[in-house]
Amino acid sequence: MAARLKQCVVRRRDGPEQHGVAASCLRELRDKACGVLAIDKAREPITLVLAEDGTIVDDEDYFLCLPPNTKFVALAKDEKWSSKSLDSGTSWLSESVDEVDSAAEKWKQLARQLKDDLSNIILMSEEDLQVLIDVPCSDLAEELAQSETKVQVLQDTLQQVLDRREEERQSRQLLELYLEALKTEDSILSKVAEPEAAPRKEMDVVDTSTSSTDTSATTALSDQVLAALKEKPAPELCLDSQDLELVLKADAAALASALGWDKQKAGALQSACDQELSKRLQQVQTLHSLRSTSKGKKTLPWGDWPSAKRKK
Repeated sequence: MAARLKQCVVRRRDGPEQHGVAASCLRELRDKACGVLAIDKAREPITLVLAEDGTIVDDEDYFLCLPPNTKFVALAKDEKWSSKSLDSGTSWLSESVDEVDSAAEKWKQLARQLKDDLSNIILMSEEDLQVLIDVPCSDLAEELAQSETKVQVLQDTLQQVLDRREEERQSRQLLELYLEALKTEDSILSKVAEPEAAPRKEMDVVDTSTSSTDTSATTALSDQVLAALKEKPAPELCLDSQDLELVLKADAAALASALGWDKQKAGALQSACDQELSKRLQQVQTLHSLRSTSKGKKTLPWGDWPSAKRKK
């Protein structure tokens, strides 16, 4: 009676391809593995190990006890099994899954914030608003337990808020260009009055005794926030309320040093952040005041949203 064949899967240590073979014993499996994997005769004999943990399979009875479709790695002469070499082929897959899970968890967390209080829209950063806008309407409706029609109106409103911040940024950018032009004109005029520049030497002397301690005031600001402050024309519109508060708490001199700006420009930035934060808090207080005077205090104002056309 012929021996029963066992289904097996074989591959090389660093090779991405897998081959299915059937063998009745270890010797037959080694011979077939050498054939399908094109292992040179000079590199025989090969060693078969379990792909999951590198266990060497050299006992016939142990081989017969293994389940069908067991995965083996064929190691040629002088080769050693390594878990890293096996994981490298699929590491990109696990990383991409982690990124997808992280993105899904973020928009769901933002959606829960809106479900608790719609006024949180005002406190969200532009990035957070864009995340909610990009979520499929059906998925967001399911998370918020609302109809797709109401969620579509919500996403249109989020787009309007995002567009308004963009318009404000562009307006401020134009204003900064105008002020820069004025500054350039002033610098040209100042060169005409060169004799008056001598007394300025005393003003250039500053107290640097606190420079080492001032930098600690900016340690609470992340690199991402500092990058936004440097690169964005109106960075206060990009930051959420918590980051705005951190900018306000930072020492002006330390903030200027971290950004590579002069103290006057850093102070103007903090003033703009203060105004933006005050405006958001005032809007939140207004919404809460309107909600407290409404009849349905226990329900979210989902039904009273005006229809809006989403802006592409």
